[in-house]
Amino acid sequence: MTPVALTCGEPSGIGPELAVKARAALGRALPFFLIGDPRHVPGPIAPIADPAETLAVPADRLPVLPHTFAAPAEPGRPDPANARGVIDVIARAVDLAQAGVVSAICTAPISKKALKDGANFAYPGHTEYLAALAGVERVVMMLAAPQLRVVPVTIHIPLAEVPAALTPDLLEATLRITHAGLIRDFGIAAPRIAVSGLNPHAGEGGTMGTEETMIAEVMERLGREGLQLDGPLPADTMFHPAARARFDAALCMYHDQALIPIKTIAFDEGVNITLGLPFIRTSPDHGTAFDIAGSGTANPSSLIAALRMAAEMGAARVHD
Repeated sequence: MTPVALTCGEPSGIGPELAVKARAALGRALPFFLIGDPRHVPGPIAPIADPAETLAVPADRLPVLPHTFAAPAEPGRPDPANARGVIDVIARAVDLAQAGVVSAICTAPISKKALKDGANFAYPGHTEYLAALAGVERVVMMLAAPQLRVVPVTIHIPLAEVPAALTPDLLEATLRITHAGLIRDFGIAAPRIAVSGLNPHAGEGGTMGTEETMIAEVMERLGREGLQLDGPLPADTMFHPAARARFDAALCMYHDQALIPIKTIAFDEGVNITLGLPFIRTSPDHGTAFDIAGSGTANPSSLIAALRMAAEMGAARVHD
């Protein structure tokens, strides 16, 4: 069984603590190892020299592929000297994934400010850096839980800028990447995708906005190619249980339209997935939590869910 690589993320955040807790919860049932500095891990570890050694590590120890950082890590106080190490660990995980020695990458949270302050990190976040490392021009963010998968077409921009950013090209690319990802990484042969409108009541026939005309045109064109798309739908009636049963993923036009329902339904189990990469990447849906780092109170549920989903997607992709 090929293991999952877990990057350490910001070592002064809750990532190292969560890695230890995830190992304690999962044991050897789900083989994963941490890439990071052993000094930063607050629990029993077993250094490994090769990912394949993960399978032989006792269940009560966290396998760690050592990556030396410039400085120790003080919980809650990121050290700029460690920024380069955080970045290099991500690149190392990508190298392992592209070499086929890990089934997937799961990334612990980073601090974008710490990376910018310490290493002049030029990317808005994890996702964009991973895309650059993979040589991929466009990727898609999916938030997933057992009850729901959602994809926002536009992500971290002001709401006032969404109508201009919501172009036919962006919508089409997002639909195609989502459709392909559901087939390749989730094993769904004929994905059903529900597509929201932008405006209340999906525009109410043009009386509350006209963006739905463009959305419908893109959907009709892709529908002629065989994609199973439903919409544009009013976003306020897309997420009750009976509606969710009719689709495999919901495509929403902006950030909150997608994230409010999944965080309401599965706040602690939501997983961030990057579709469109040549390898699998998942991440817990939370940040570094500097305010509680080192307290021992961090909840590992989202990281455990992210590791499980990474392993499941890795298995689906292998057997595609």
